[in-house]
Amino acid sequence: MEETILAQSVTITSVLLLAAMLLAFIRLIKGPDAADRIVAIDLISVLIVALLAVLAIDADETSFLDVAIAYALVAFLGTVALARFRMRIGAKRGRGAQTTRRGP
Repeated sequence: MEETILAQSVTITSVLLLAAMLLAFIRLIKGPDAADRIVAIDLISVLIVALLAVLAIDADETSFLDVAIAYALVAFLGTVALARFRMRIGAKRGRGAQTTRRGP
């Protein structure tokens, strides 16, 4: 009985995670701004880590958790790099649009 509940839970969770990935992928494609796309990529990476955790539970194999931790670290660093790149581009655009200051 416990095994069937676990199997059903893993199946339902996997389907929901894959549906969430599909929705995040749609936001990645349709995103009106680069910030939306960065958030969508980050969300997809978090969902992949969650899916790896579910697969570790299903397969009763802890090596999936090691892969999930390594993937989460790389995904976090990639998201930070993209956000800093986006911030740097925004600062360059903002600097060109500034008007001359009139001091006191």
